[in-house]
Amino acid sequence: MGNYEMMDKEDIYSKVLRAGRRTYFFDVRATKAGDYYLTITESKKFTNDDGSFHYKKHKIYLYKEDFSEFREILGEMTDYIINEKGTEVISERHQKDYKREDNDFVAQEAKTQEDTDTSTDSFTDISFDDI
Repeated sequence: MGNYEMMDKEDIYSKVLRAGRRTYFFDVRATKAGDYYLTITESKKFTNDDGSFHYKKHKIYLYKEDFSEFREILGEMTDYIINEKGTEVISERHQKDYKREDNDFVAQEAKTQEDTDTSTDSFTDISFDDI
């Protein structure tokens, strides 16, 4: 293995963020010249039909000259998302075992079901003799 490959594999400083099926690796690495840069790797686990699994990885290389603008845009984008949609994770609603604690939501769902039941009853009261 060449010297460059050894340096590419050497992490100076690392942090890991586990987030469900995804894992994010933040690694400070060194260039050939000895300067530092950041790699952000997203690794996602996939399970095959036979029970075995594999990972798909995506990597971003971020160099010091881009840190300021990257941080600014990342902050702007995350602030926008929180301001527009709040901090609730909406995709959790689609999980089988999702239970919302909000009583207003439960009441609205019951009202919607009641309206559906009522409208269905009136629709089925049609006599085909009238046609």
